[in-house]
Amino acid sequence: MLLQTLIRSLARWFGWLPFVVLLVLVFGWGRPLATFAVLLVALSLVAAVLTAVHHAEVVAHRVGEPFGTLILALAVTVIEAALVVSMILSGGAGAAAIARDTVYAAVMIVCNGVVGLCLLLGGLRHHVMVFRVDGTSPALSVLAALSVLVLVLPGFTTSTPGPTYSMSQLVFAGLMSLVLYAAFVFVQTVRHRDYFLPVETDDRDVHAAPPGNIEAALSLGLLLVCLVAVVGLAKLLAPAIQSAVGAVGAPPAVVGIAIAMLVLLPETLAAARAARANRMQTSLNLALGSALATIGLTIPVVAALSVTLGFPLVLGLPGKEMVLLALTLIVSVLTLGSGRATVLQGTVHLVMFAAFLFLAVVP
Repeated sequence: MLLQTLIRSLARWFGWLPFVVLLVLVFGWGRPLATFAVLLVALSLVAAVLTAVHHAEVVAHRVGEPFGTLILALAVTVIEAALVVSMILSGGAGAAAIARDTVYAAVMIVCNGVVGLCLLLGGLRHHVMVFRVDGTSPALSVLAALSVLVLVLPGFTTSTPGPTYSMSQLVFAGLMSLVLYAAFVFVQTVRHRDYFLPVETDDRDVHAAPPGNIEAALSLGLLLVCLVAVVGLAKLLAPAIQSAVGAVGAPPAVVGIAIAMLVLLPETLAAARAARANRMQTSLNLALGSALATIGLTIPVVAALSVTLGFPLVLGLPGKEMVLLALTLIVSVLTLGSGRATVLQGTVHLVMFAAFLFLAVVP
């Protein structure tokens, strides 16, 4: 019975496709890519994203909310953190600011791009999107505290020159980030789990029978394979993206934004599909959860490595980025503070996302 289930699952497109894209990653790793190879890697990346979303939905259906969205957010963030650490350890110009740029880009992409897209798609189809303020308010309060602690305060401390923390300050910031994220996960999954459950839904898939343990475990394993492939393929595309950015004369930070957008594609697609199915709370669990996980997991790891290995770490944002971050947090509180939103709020967030992208290219 077990063997038959495995064979039946692996015989479908979402069963064998993860291994195909993984082979593309293995054969392309460490080699210069020609034009055809770049196209193949790009197609493989799209395939990996679509397959990852499918397996994430299978796992989410088996374990229920909010555990399903938490699994996808944690999986993407852990792999993304590993990519950031590997880029820092490899050195090179601007390596000290990679963690800051990645975290900032992820927060802006999630809070403006993903949330705005979900509100627009859901609002166009269902007019008014309903979600739980009891779930969004705690997430936003933790996100605001983490963002200021990690991305703003280093520019105002006096123990060290520049937008950096001293060793003791860095240890404190890393520990507090971990504490805040752990407290949020405890509230989300144990103490107040009902705050993060969908308000209502018209998605018929929710009423379907959940998959069995074997199918769910297989999907979880294939989800991790797909996410590894997504991050690896995004890194393979980085030189081509860098060349394109250089050709148009854009700042080097645009490369990090492009890679972050590629890495966040699985969560973005899953959140958009949930919004179109009138499950806005699920979309917000994915969006805000991934932003919190990016700071709460990446910064402690990077801080520990910085203290242990002694490499420099720049965390404080420049003035323009601080203003955009503050505006994003303020508008997010206004948007998600009533429990109801329409296409207007989605448009506002998408306009801020466009401003973020435009000012990154034209600083």
